[in-house]
Amino acid sequence: MPLPPPVPGRRYTPRRAWAPMTDAEWAEVLPHLRTVVMGEGRPLRDARQRIDGMFQVAVSGLPWHSLPEEYGKPDTVSRHFRRLAHAGLWLRLVGACANRAAPPALRRIEYFICRAARRAMRILGQEGAAAVNAVGLLTALPVWPIYLRRPAALARVNAMVSAWLEPFRRRPVEEFPQKEMRTWLRVIRFFEGKPWHRRWAPA
Repeated sequence: MPLPPPVPGRRYTPRRAWAPMTDAEWAEVLPHLRTVVMGEGRPLRDARQRIDGMFQVAVSGLPWHSLPEEYGKPDTVSRHFRRLAHAGLWLRLVGACANRAAPPALRRIEYFICRAARRAMRILGQEGAAAVNAVGLLTALPVWPIYLRRPAALARVNAMVSAWLEPFRRRPVEEFPQKEMRTWLRVIRFFEGKPWHRRWAPA
């Protein structure tokens, strides 16, 4: 199924095979890492290696236990990934990539960053998805934009359905307009969005 074209200012990031970060690419990630984490406590000596491992797992889509030994113990790296997600690193990097003035070295690892942010959506939830959708890097979304939950629209639709049902509340169920109810249910399900699954996610 082809991806829907993004609106101006929003884009899908071209796929790139994983490779360890170059010195220039790491130099673009490090200030963001320092901002969210390294000011608190002692810096990790193997931070670059761990981030490379996180990118490898994110790009491949494989489980953490597939992480090669040289990047650390899978459980340790996955816990670090979750801490970085809660600290805001992945969303911060997505925002930096969305900036039109982003340096070329950061652009080169944009796909890695988007896939890491997408994996972090399991931790960040709807707020994280909304933040990514707002900056327009669609590859970082857990599902295609059309399948995202729309809370404001859903609330309006629910209010409309509630008002529409009011005259029928004291009637037998058999008298409810079944065809119209099915239509409203389809509308509600649309605004509720799709479950977050890789089959609904950008490539």
